[in-house]
Amino acid sequence: MDHKVTLIPGDGIGPEVIGAARKIIDASGANIEWDVVKAGEEVIEEFGTPLPEYVLESIKRNKVALKGPVTTPVGKGFKSVNVTLRQTLNLYSNIRPIKTYAGIKSRYENVDLVIFRENTEDLYAGIEHMVSDEIAESIKIISKKASDRIVRAAFEYARKNNRKKVSAVHKANIMKLSDGLFLKCARNIAKEYSDIEFEDVIVDAMSMKLVLDPEKYDVLVMPNLYGDILSDMAAGLVGGLGMVPGANIGENGAVFEPAHGSAPDIAGMNKSNPIATVLSGIMMLKHIGEFDAAAKIEKAIEKVVRDGMHVTPDLGGNAGTSEFTEAIIKEMK
Repeated sequence: MDHKVTLIPGDGIGPEVIGAARKIIDASGANIEWDVVKAGEEVIEEFGTPLPEYVLESIKRNKVALKGPVTTPVGKGFKSVNVTLRQTLNLYSNIRPIKTYAGIKSRYENVDLVIFRENTEDLYAGIEHMVSDEIAESIKIISKKASDRIVRAAFEYARKNNRKKVSAVHKANIMKLSDGLFLKCARNIAKEYSDIEFEDVIVDAMSMKLVLDPEKYDVLVMPNLYGDILSDMAAGLVGGLGMVPGANIGENGAVFEPAHGSAPDIAGMNKSNPIATVLSGIMMLKHIGEFDAAAKIEKAIEKVVRDGMHVTPDLGGNAGTSEFTEAIIKEMK
C-alpha cells in the first residue's frame, strides 16, 4: 500500500533539492504517492501569503511531508513559513542528526549526535512589541507542558536507538524562572529513565564543549533558541548545513526538511547540494516504516560521498545536483 506524502518544493534551490530527493526515493523502491503543493514567494501574489491553507490541509490529511527550503525576509515581511508550520501543526519536536561522513572535509571523525530542539515557544513564540520608538521587547515563553514533552521525546529516542546519554542545555544560572523551569522538568523526566545517563550543561559551556570534543555527546535537548543556534553550529563540525537533515514532529504529523536555507544566489544553476534533503527523506522513510528503502539510500550516499567523484562544489567536488542524483541512483541498482 502506498504512503501518501505531501511534497513542498519551496523556493530558491528548493525545487532542485526536492526534485533530487524525490528521484532518489522513487528509485529506492519505496511505496510513495506524492501530493505536491506549492508554498513560498511564488504563491504570495495569488494567495496573499507564502503558506496557503491548502498546504496545511494537505499535511493534516497525509500526516507526513517532505519540504524544501522557503525564503524568509530578514527584519521585515511575512512570518517564517517554518515557524508558522511548526506552531500551527504543533510540531513540537525539531530533530537534527549531526554525523560525520567519510570523504567530507571536517576537523572531526566520529561525531554522531542528535539535537532535540523544542519547536513551539521560547522567544520564537513571536510575542514582541515596540515599547517606544527606541525600545523593542520580546517575551520568552517556557512552559512545563512543552518542556516535559520535548525532554521525554529525547529520552524515548535515546532508548529506542540505543543511545547512552541525554544532555539538557539551558541558561538557568541567569534565567532562573524560565530556563529554571525547563531544567526542573528535564531533571524530573530523567528520573524515569535510569538506564540512560543524564547531565545538564549551561548553553555557553556546551558551545565550547561541542567545539572541543563533540565525539563525547550523544543526544542533546534544549529550548527553541539554543537549539536553533547550536544545531547550526554543530553542522559546522561535520561539513556544514548541506550535510544536516531535519525533522519537525508532533503527535498528529511530521514535516521533514533540510537544515539549510533557500540559497537564491545559486538557484537554477545545478550547483546545489541535495544531501541534507535526501537525508531528511531517509528520516521520513524510517518514520513511515520504509526501512529497507532508507537503508539502501543511506548506503549509497555513504559510498558516493566517500568516493568523492560526484559531490557538489560546496563539498570540494565538481559535480552538479543532477550528477550527484544519478550517482546515488546508480549506486542503488
